Amino acid sequence: MNRRLVATSTLAAAVTLAIVAQTATVRAANDIEKCYGINAAGKNDCKAGAHDCAGHATKARDPQSFVLVPAGACGKIAGGSTKSG
Repeated sequence: MNRRLVATSTLAAAVTLAIVAQTATVRAANDIEKCYGINAAGKNDCKAGAHDCAGHATKARDPQSFVLVPAGACGKIAGGSTKSG
């Protein structure tokens, strides 16, 4: 088999996989939302206010801590809100 053909095919496959992965990441980011007030203590994705780090919530169901959930799911969770309390 021609080495140049193999190298070209390999490069084309790598570029295609990179483009597909990037597209999937952008699409996935659009399919999630922040849901405030549903976290367990220490099980948050982030917070506004006292801290800004994931996993630093000191109390459960903190209205300022959010968890990332699939788009549309927050409204179905008791106590969940898409706005920081």
